[in-house]
Amino acid sequence: MALFCGTLLFSCSSGDNEKNATESQEQTGLAHQQEQAPVEDDGKGIGPVSSIEVSENIDDALAAEGKTIFEGKCSACHQLTDQKIVGPGLLGVTEKRKPEWIMNMVINPEEMTKKDPTAKKLLAEHLTQMTNQNINEQDARAILEFLRQNDLQAQGK
Repeated sequence: MALFCGTLLFSCSSGDNEKNATESQEQTGLAHQQEQAPVEDDGKGIGPVSSIEVSENIDDALAAEGKTIFEGKCSACHQLTDQKIVGPGLLGVTEKRKPEWIMNMVINPEEMTKKDPTAKKLLAEHLTQMTNQNINEQDARAILEFLRQNDLQAQGK
C-alpha cells in the first residue's frame, strides 16, 4: 500500500514538475526576447525618469544633499574628477549625458546596462556592473544637482 501511494504521489507530482519546467522555460524565453528587443536610444536611458526640468542655476541646498548621498553611496567607485577607480570618473558627466540618463543610471543600473546602448558601452569598457544602491528618484535628483555643481565649478563658473 505504501509503495502504491508513493508511486501515485510521484506520478502526480512529476507531471506538475514537467508543466512547471515548461512554463519556466517559456517565461525565460519570453524574458530573453524582451531583453533583446531593440530600445530606441533617446539619450534618456531606461527607467522611471522620462523628463526632468533643471534650471540654469544650481540649487545649493539640493546639491548639498546630493553631496552627502554621493559620499555615502557613490564615492567608493567614482571620483569627481576624470580619474577612473572602479567606475568612470564623473567630471563632465552632466555635459555628456542628459539629466534623465544620469538619474536613470543611478536608480536603475542593472536594466540600463542590459538595454541602454551607452550604458552597455560603459559596462564593456569598465568591466564592472554598477551596484544598485537603492536610490530613489528624489535622491537621484539631488545627486544630479551635485554633479551639475561639480561640473560648473570645474569650469570656473
